[in-house]
Amino acid sequence: MMAGLRERKKEQTRRRIAETALRLFAERGYDAVTVNEIAEAAGVAKVTLFAYFPSKECLALDGVAEDTAAIVAGRAPGASPLGALREHYRSMAARGAREVDVEGLLTRVRVIAAAPALLAAVQQTHAGERHALAAALAEAVGAPAGDLTAQLMAAQITAAITTLQETFFHRLSSGGSLEEAGRLLADDVETAFDLLENGFSSIKGENSEKRD
Repeated sequence: MMAGLRERKKEQTRRRIAETALRLFAERGYDAVTVNEIAEAAGVAKVTLFAYFPSKECLALDGVAEDTAAIVAGRAPGASPLGALREHYRSMAARGAREVDVEGLLTRVRVIAAAPALLAAVQQTHAGERHALAAALAEAVGAPAGDLTAQLMAAQITAAITTLQETFFHRLSSGGSLEEAGRLLADDVETAFDLLENGFSSIKGENSEKRD
């Protein structure tokens, strides 16, 4: 019981630091805020802040990383890499309407978009995720490290996921409701993974049949 209480307190502290940092970044800009100011505003020591977030950049990019490689590596027996990823993002879309902090999400997007250093960090993060995913895909099919097919597939998957996220953010920032954005995201996930699994020609064929 005490262990559970300690974990809850740690999570509360982490959340308070993250929310304080995001508020200050939004009010004054990422570059104008120091780690000392964040720690003071959050009511923690600087060393405590760094125990949760190793750098100021980590505070701004909290929750941005997507560990797709871990999803592939940890998939259930018999599940394909794409099947595991589809199920993960399908589940995320289903619970999104219940769990997303819309204001916090849009604030983080605005903070990142306004800071060139953060945009560069996001690109670097995505590149690292893509390379890790390629390695996981290669291992999943028994291909050698650096396999071109795995790299190309990882690039397509990460591009599809990024597009899903951007479309979701755009709908929310344009004033759409979270419920509607979540419903459309669920449809978009299926479309994206249908394309990844079957290719554009099969989707074109289905659409042609519908028009006929």
